[in-house]
Amino acid sequence: MRPILAVPSSRADLAGLLALCLALAGPAGAQGAGDPPRPVARSLAEVPLPRPVPRPQITGLAEDVARSAPLVRPVLRPRTEPSLAIGYETTPLRRAERDLFAFSPFAPRAVDRPASRPASIFTAAAERRQARLRGQVCGDPAIQGEAIGNIAGPGACGVTDAVRVRSVAGVTLQPAPTIDCKTASAMKAWVAQGIKPAVGTTGGGVTRLRVIGHYSCRNRVGGSSGSSRLSEHSYGRAVDVAGIGLASGREITLLTDWNKPAEGAILREVWRSACGPFGTVLGPDANAAHRDHFHVDTARYRSGSYCR
Repeated sequence: MRPILAVPSSRADLAGLLALCLALAGPAGAQGAGDPPRPVARSLAEVPLPRPVPRPQITGLAEDVARSAPLVRPVLRPRTEPSLAIGYETTPLRRAERDLFAFSPFAPRAVDRPASRPASIFTAAAERRQARLRGQVCGDPAIQGEAIGNIAGPGACGVTDAVRVRSVAGVTLQPAPTIDCKTASAMKAWVAQGIKPAVGTTGGGVTRLRVIGHYSCRNRVGGSSGSSRLSEHSYGRAVDVAGIGLASGREITLLTDWNKPAEGAILREVWRSACGPFGTVLGPDANAAHRDHFHVDTARYRSGSYCR
């Protein structure tokens, strides 16, 4: 027969009974029967801590090092600038190509870079340039001579702003003709673009032109008999050239060389090249009066240049 428990009759009895049950259960009362035992936490005071070690004193050590090994100021290496010759190939070659260039009997030999030209060469060139600028006429350094000014008469003859031209495009005119600037510019173009290419390297090239006619107050020659019309020579607009002087000292003349194969070919090319810079070009085939010279003038016609 089971014992009969008495039911607490008041709140005080119920609280006392509950406290008695908790005391009997202890810490295991909150843990199940099948659970593993829980570790018991220890207080922080029971955990051993490492003792602090004092920092070593380095002041004395640094002073000892400074005294034993004094500081040396670093020396900077000089800055190297590349000194490459003009056209030097900076891309590295493959070894096989280097060896080929180095040992091939056909490879060009390595030579030292030539020394700079002496200053006297540059000084002489500057002096020549200044001399050309001082001797230029018509506002063109390629036309060397002296200004004369206006030439009046006689009659209707005369030249406006006449110049005496010693050379054009580096070629001497002997004797120096008296002409106007328009004719001087045409002479320069004829020499530079026609006579020089036509002569080429024959005899070392052209150096001078032999002039037999320039400013002269006279009528035309070689035309109809009794012509009273003034020649272009009367206005400083015409030049007569009889020969082409070469650097070798030889002269090609129209009177003796016009019908020769080599010299004649040069003279005919010179004649053709004058048609353009000049309005009138006459040569040995024009008439007997021009059998020994070229007549060139700057007269202009509606139909273009007159070349015979």
